[in-house]
Amino acid sequence: MSEQPHVVRAWHAVVESGDPALLDSLLANDVVFRSPAVFAPLPGQELTTRYLRAAMAVLGPSLRYIGEWHGPSSAVLEFEAELDGMYVHGVDMLRWNDDDRLVSFTVMVRPMRGLTKLVELMQRQLLDGQA
Repeated sequence: MSEQPHVVRAWHAVVESGDPALLDSLLANDVVFRSPAVFAPLPGQELTTRYLRAAMAVLGPSLRYIGEWHGPSSAVLEFEAELDGMYVHGVDMLRWNDDDRLVSFTVMVRPMRGLTKLVELMQRQLLDGQA
């Protein structure tokens, strides 16, 4: 496996620390967030930060990265988590620019029951204004 790109190391630091303030230097202003729970892509640093903050709160306690693949300006990070006793398996697909800032963050999750639970918990987190 090739050396882990700076952006991937920075993302792991965000997750491991649980500190969403670290996203400020990692996300490009024009970043786009894509989620299996939301039909349309969500543009911009503010919305992406909000959704990633909520995801960190929901998935963070049990999130575990189990594999990763990367190229010159993109990476796929495979993860597992447990939500209320339900198994969740997914990937984060990252793309970054020449300034090592994320321009695209896409999440895919399975199985359907896990996705349904994730959507429920994310909605609760976002509506409570905690994200």
